[in-house]
Amino acid sequence: MKDGFLKVAAATPKVRVADCDYNASRIISMTEEAAENGTALIVFPELCITAYTCGDLFLQDTLLKGAENALSRILKASSYHSVIMVVGLPFRFKGALYNVAAFVHKGKLLGLVPKINIPNYSEFYEARHFTSGKDIKPINVTFCGQQTVFGENLLFKCVNFPELVIGCEICEDLWVTCPPSVNLVSQGATVIVNLSASDETIGKAEYRKQLISSHSARLLCGYIYANAGKGESTQDLIFSGHDFIAENGAILAESKRFTTGIIYSEFDLSRLMHERRRMNTFNNELNNCTEIEFELPTRDTRLTRNFEQTPFVPKNKDELDSRCEEIITMQATGLATRMQHTRCKTAVIGLSGGLDSTLALIVTVHAFDMLGIDRKGIHAVTMPCFGTTTRTKSNALRLAECYGATLHTVDIKASVNQHFKDIGQSWDNHDVTFENAQARTRTLVLMDLANKMGGMVIGTGDLSELALGWATYNGDHMSMYGVNASIPKTLVRYLTAYEASKVQGELQKTLQDVLDTPVSPELLPPKDGEISQKTEELVGPYELHDFFLYYMVRLGFSPRKIFRIARHAFNGVYDDETIKKWLVTFIRRFFMQQFKRSCLPDGPKVGSVTLSPRGDWRMPSDAVSELWLSEAENL
Repeated sequence: MKDGFLKVAAATPKVRVADCDYNASRIISMTEEAAENGTALIVFPELCITAYTCGDLFLQDTLLKGAENALSRILKASSYHSVIMVVGLPFRFKGALYNVAAFVHKGKLLGLVPKINIPNYSEFYEARHFTSGKDIKPINVTFCGQQTVFGENLLFKCVNFPELVIGCEICEDLWVTCPPSVNLVSQGATVIVNLSASDETIGKAEYRKQLISSHSARLLCGYIYANAGKGESTQDLIFSGHDFIAENGAILAESKRFTTGIIYSEFDLSRLMHERRRMNTFNNELNNCTEIEFELPTRDTRLTRNFEQTPFVPKNKDELDSRCEEIITMQATGLATRMQHTRCKTAVIGLSGGLDSTLALIVTVHAFDMLGIDRKGIHAVTMPCFGTTTRTKSNALRLAECYGATLHTVDIKASVNQHFKDIGQSWDNHDVTFENAQARTRTLVLMDLANKMGGMVIGTGDLSELALGWATYNGDHMSMYGVNASIPKTLVRYLTAYEASKVQGELQKTLQDVLDTPVSPELLPPKDGEISQKTEELVGPYELHDFFLYYMVRLGFSPRKIFRIARHAFNGVYDDETIKKWLVTFIRRFFMQQFKRSCLPDGPKVGSVTLSPRGDWRMPSDAVSELWLSEAENL
C-alpha cells in the first residue's frame, strides 16, 4: 500500500459442478496462498462456489443451501488473514434468484453485488434461472448469519487507503454498451473486479483481451478479471480460465488459457488518481452509490510488475520500428508544414556529427522529400572549434554528402578568439564562458546564414537536454523550429538506429559510427585527439534522467517513489547511491533551468511528455525545489 501500490490477484480454481464444499476448500486454499504472497485483494470466477454450469440445479434448495454453507466456511477461514475475497454464488431474495459477487473480509460479509445484465442468447440461458439486479436499491439483508448489504451501485472503500475504492461487475456486464463500471468509476471506483464465466470460442480470447485493456484505459482504473475454467461442465461449452489484471490500458498479468491457478500483479493507485486529476474531462459524480468501508493493514508491497528502464521506448521490436517510423514522420510533417507556411525553401542545420544534429538532419531530409524540394536546399554547417575531433567532423561531412545536402565549413576559432579578447577571457580558462562563447558563436553563424539564404535554422536540442538545461542560453538553446524538442535522448538513439537499418553503404556505416560516438558538446580541447568532455560523466546517464523525467513530469511521482521504482528497474545496473546521486542532480537542474524552457522555440509534440511552455508544462522559472530536494536527499 505504500507509495500507492496494491498487490492483487485473479484466481481460477478447479471446481466440481454442484460440489460446494469442495469448491469452497479450493477457494480457501488459494486465498491462503495469495495471503502468503502479500496479496490484498483476490477475485474468483462467477458462481465459483457452485460452478457456473449447474443448469436447472440452480432451482434446487439443496444447492442453494449448500452454497450458503460454503460461503459461511469461507467467511470463517477469512478471519485468519486480511485479504479481501470476492467470490461468486447464487443468492435468494424475495422469491427471486440472483447471481451475486460476495465481498468477504476478516470474517465479515461486506456486501452482495448482483449481476445486472443477464444473457439469454446463443449458448447462454441465464434468464431461465436468474433475475437481473438492475434497480435494486441497496438494502440490508441477512445471509450466512450476518447482516450485510445487497444491491447495485455498491462501492467498497478502504478507510486508511482512500485511493482504493472497489466496484464490481459480473461477466456480461462488461460486454454491454454501457457497463455498470462506467457509473461506478464516475462515483470514485479505482478498481473494478469482474467475476466471469466466459466460454471459449475461436477468436474470442483476443477480443476479450482487447476489451479488458481498452475498458481499463477508458475508465482510468485497475481491472481484475477472473474467469471460470477447469471442472466446469463440458457438456456443451469449454471454459479456459483466461484471467487478466489490467491497469489503464496495460495488461499487467494474463493467465495461460486452459489452466488453473493464480496470477498476481500490483496496481499503482496513486498513478491512476494522478491521471484522473490531470484529465479534467474525467467524469466525477458524487451521488447514487452506497459506500461500504473496510480497513487494510499498512505494509510495503513487494513489486513484481515490470518498469521499463526506457519508458519512452517500446520494448517490442516490431512495435519499436513502427513507432520510430511514425515519430520521424510526425517530426518531418511538423517541419514541412512550417516551411510551407513561411514559404521557405532552405533549411540551415548546425551539423556536429553527434546524435541530435544527425537526427535533425534525418528529419529535415524527410521533410524536404515530403515537399518535393531538392535536398541541396538543406545547408549543413559544420563549425569546428577548440573541442572538435576528427571523428565527429568527418562524420558530419560524410552525412551531408550521403544525404545530398549542401555542406558549409565555417571555422569559428578566429571569431571566438577575437571575442575572448573583446571581453577579457583567457584562453587557458576553460570555464563556462569558454564553452558558451563557442555555442553562441555557432548560433550567430547559423542565424545569419539563414537570413542570407532566406531559410530557417533547424533546432537540434532534445527533450532530455531541455529537462536538464544542458544547452547554452541563446546558443544551441535557440532556433527557428526545434524538431527534437519532445524526443528524449534514449529515443534519439533508437530513431537514428532505425534510420541506419533502412539505408546501406557509406551512409549506414556513418550513422552507425555516430551511434558509437560518446555524447559530447565538444567545447573543451580534446585529449590525444579523442573527446575529452563526455556529457554523461558530467550530468549522469541519460537512461536514468529519462526515467526520472517520465515518472516526475508525466506521472507526478514523488522523489521517494521514483527512487523506489528506479531501484527495481535498474537492479544490477546501478547501485542505490548512484541512483540517488543522479536523482538529486536531475531535480536540482530541472528546477534551476526552467527559465530556458520558458522561451522555448516552436517544435512538434510527438510523445506523451513535452516541456513546451505553450503545451504540457507550465512552471514558473523561480519555483523552489526544496520539497523535492529534501525528500530526495533524505532517501
